[in-house]
Amino acid sequence: QVQLVESGGGLVQAGGSLRLSCAASGRTFSSYGMGWFRQAPGKEREFVATIRWSGGDTIYADSVKGRSTISSDNAKNTVYLQMSSLKPEDTAVYYCAARRGATIHTTSQQYENWGQGTQVTVSS
Repeated sequence: QVQLVESGGGLVQAGGSLRLSCAASGRTFSSYGMGWFRQAPGKEREFVATIRWSGGDTIYADSVKGRSTISSDNAKNTVYLQMSSLKPEDTAVYYCAARRGATIHTTSQQYENWGQGTQVTVSS
């Protein structure tokens, strides 16, 4: 059974940085795609970034491109989302997600497994 546990969220001032972590367990993730999504109050869950665990292919949402980096550490079974130049509109609950397969996707429906989320709040 896949388990995903996010950490690293918190309160940060605009312009600051955060690194979110997603610790994955329960499978061998070399054939998985991993994604970060976020959901702000009153809004739908939206794609942030995705990475193919084996190979490192990545895709970013336009809203975070150039400000965020998704990466994976195979030894630690952990995926990271490094975010910088944070804006108040980045405030949301950030979710880690996993999908089995060699391709990476930007739609939440493609992901089978989800973490509980970590809150990121950016103050102006």
